[in-house]
Amino acid sequence: MDPSFWHDRWKRSEIGFHKPDINPLLTAHWAALAVVPGQTVFVPLCGKSLDMLWLARQGYAVLGIELSEVACRAFFTENGLVPVVSQEASFTRWLSSGIEILQGDFFDLRPEHVSGVAAVYDRAALVALPADTRARYAQHLASVLAAPIPILLLTMEYEQSKRPGPPFSVPEDEVRQLYARTHTVTRLSVRDAFSPQSPWAQMGLTWLHEKVFCLQPLQ
Repeated sequence: MDPSFWHDRWKRSEIGFHKPDINPLLTAHWAALAVVPGQTVFVPLCGKSLDMLWLARQGYAVLGIELSEVACRAFFTENGLVPVVSQEASFTRWLSSGIEILQGDFFDLRPEHVSGVAAVYDRAALVALPADTRARYAQHLASVLAAPIPILLLTMEYEQSKRPGPPFSVPEDEVRQLYARTHTVTRLSVRDAFSPQSPWAQMGLTWLHEKVFCLQPLQ
């Protein structure tokens, strides 16, 4: 997606993808990664997700990356946090209470930006990207990390021809193709997230599945 698309969405508050509470799939499945509190969790395309607060409360250092200044500012303001803001090359750093957000383009990340990261929580990154960008995203993530690390990945599947996205439908076969060279991919859960009364039905969808994957580095 062109960066202007996301900047405009945040400026117009067209952020239906933002969840006003902590994702229950995170709290239900995070333990599967076996990440020790005190380590750093990376949250790509984090927006102003409250999931970052939950991770921090479990004792993790949290590092997010987000394109929109509006989203970064809103996260700290809405949660009563006063960030220290500084500039570093391609990014603006926002830091408070063990949560750091790099404001800038994900594809500008370099290894030094994610040094020490022990796990990835991807709720909104892969599904935010069109099919022709998802392989580039997975490859860039792998290239900046020192070695493969555990990933908790949340996706959705629906009939893509019914609506353009984002969020996009990411088939399970694609998840396995993207990560199978470096990780064991285990599907932890599938949830039927469709109802005839949902906004998804109004968009013309007739089914929608939410899936959770645990990706563990190959031994």
